Amino acid sequence: MDKQQLSKDILKLVGGEENIDQVTHCMTRLRFNLNDNKKADKETLKNTPGVMGVMENGGQFQVIIGNDVPKVYNALVGNMSKGANAGSSAVSTGEKKKRNPISALFDFISGVFTPILPAITGAGMIKGIIAILVAFNWLSDKSSTYIILSAIGDGAFYFLPIILAISAAKKLGSNMYIGAALAAGIMHPTITALLTEGDSSFAGIKVVAATYSSTVIPIVIAIWIASYVEKAVDRITHSSVKLIVVPTVTLLIMVPLTLIAIGPLGSIIGNGMSGGIAWLFDNASILASILIGGTMSLLIITGMHYALLPIIVGSMTTLGYDFIIPLMLAANWAQAGGAIGVGLRSKNGQTKSMAYSTGLTAFMGITEPAMYGVNMRYKKPFVAALIGGAIGGGFMGIVKVKAYVLTGLVGLPGLAAFISPSISTLIYGILGGLIAIASAAIITYILGFQENNTPQAAAVTEPVKESAPVVTEETKAQDEQVFSPITGEVRPLSEVPDPAFSEEIMGKGYAIQPSEGRVVSPINGTVFSLSKSGHAIGLVSDTGAEMLIHIGIDTVKLKGQFFSPKVQAGAKVSVGDVLMEFDREEIEKAGYTTITPVIITNMHQYASIESAGRTTVKEQELLFTAKA
Repeated sequence: MDKQQLSKDILKLVGGEENIDQVTHCMTRLRFNLNDNKKADKETLKNTPGVMGVMENGGQFQVIIGNDVPKVYNALVGNMSKGANAGSSAVSTGEKKKRNPISALFDFISGVFTPILPAITGAGMIKGIIAILVAFNWLSDKSSTYIILSAIGDGAFYFLPIILAISAAKKLGSNMYIGAALAAGIMHPTITALLTEGDSSFAGIKVVAATYSSTVIPIVIAIWIASYVEKAVDRITHSSVKLIVVPTVTLLIMVPLTLIAIGPLGSIIGNGMSGGIAWLFDNASILASILIGGTMSLLIITGMHYALLPIIVGSMTTLGYDFIIPLMLAANWAQAGGAIGVGLRSKNGQTKSMAYSTGLTAFMGITEPAMYGVNMRYKKPFVAALIGGAIGGGFMGIVKVKAYVLTGLVGLPGLAAFISPSISTLIYGILGGLIAIASAAIITYILGFQENNTPQAAAVTEPVKESAPVVTEETKAQDEQVFSPITGEVRPLSEVPDPAFSEEIMGKGYAIQPSEGRVVSPINGTVFSLSKSGHAIGLVSDTGAEMLIHIGIDTVKLKGQFFSPKVQAGAKVSVGDVLMEFDREEIEKAGYTTITPVIITNMHQYASIESAGRTTVKEQELLFTAKA
């Protein structure tokens, strides 16, 4: 790859030097602060050889390059009349650009609700299984087995405020256990009984009756306010008594305040949102379903779908059902239909294979490969998918399909969500989804598309850095065992809040949510790059596997604060050698997630990734194997 030419192409396609306010880079991408993002030719950039992807995040225009980003950055700066000043100004500034309030809100909602989805999804699926067993008379609703299973399914929803309190406190950088204690306080059986009686007061102030089990909004507001109270008390308290004073004062202030004011207000807001959605679907069901079904994929692209999470959870817990999940099914299956239409119309074998395989994954509920890899690339299939989602959603609005269970994948595995006392909801839900698939596929076939750039041609594989052993056809890649560099929870890359990782643009592997602040070498090999900010480490194994360990997301903005490298680029390392130490708690208090992708970046040399099957992992335990 000619880095000089690539840098010139990028400079032109971002709108020229006059459109660049600042530019810097992290381990994998160029980060531009552009004067006007609209002047950048995003589509052409995506298809430029050497560019792995383009995204906008937090006001930055980011061009994903891969391991060679430092060389491309240096060439880019060299081609600018401002020279190194273009980059140094970005590096030297310590100011953190303020995010759009709407983006910040979506980030908060996502950060609070996404981590709890496994708990409520698991509970929801159990409720779906119970509904199926009862519907087919395989289980009596009078049996003790039914009662126990129902308690398992209902438990996460009944104690949802406690789960939310932990997640919200973690997102806000406050003490999770004080948050849990706050939620437990307002849900204590004595408090519940007292509020049921109606006429209650605290220190002479009337306590308004409210129900907190299975609610969403009250506890989120309470934890948000509690985070400020806790930090304020912590600031003015001597370190010798913080352990006693901070939690005591925080709870004494926040539990009564929640019972007196925050809880009732939050209940009104939550019930109003759920009631408003119910009213909308009762009075304008078809129009609302067409609009939501047709625009859901656009909401997912922009991240605005996170705003629907509290509404969905609130409707499910207060009403017992939700209208939005069926429309998500229509939108997801429409993306599958668009990809299938591409496969039917295409005359290119590789395109057909890509279209059918990604269509299948979208049918299962994972839409990103079909949406980004096929439909959006050819444009017209994506439009067809939006229309298909609207048609399928309109049908669901006519027959008023409801979801009674929260599921993790809104696709074939999640059809249990539509099981209700009547099997007709399930049948109508499937019909609505099939209508979306058929509509999108037919419209795609009729509209056609330009097949100039196949997905394979557009996907550029980065060469190995000069300092790394090159794996060629003559030196065939071998299976590479990758051991965990960090102790913590193993997460799929899809949970990483950055499309460069979640969509596997950079490579494949797994992410770890650290429980300790240390990184060790996962392989025997060489450190071939180390970011100045310390947040990312590039390695190459002795057998040629290129790896990236990326500590946290957007942590490049910390400019090295809280990171302490223990090696330098060029160092030879063995499994278990310490590479980096970082202050996990301080990074999270600064507002950054510490979830750490561990990926193979030269996946073109490997057939697949095989997980070791662990949900939690310690340093030097096997994480995954890259199969040659």
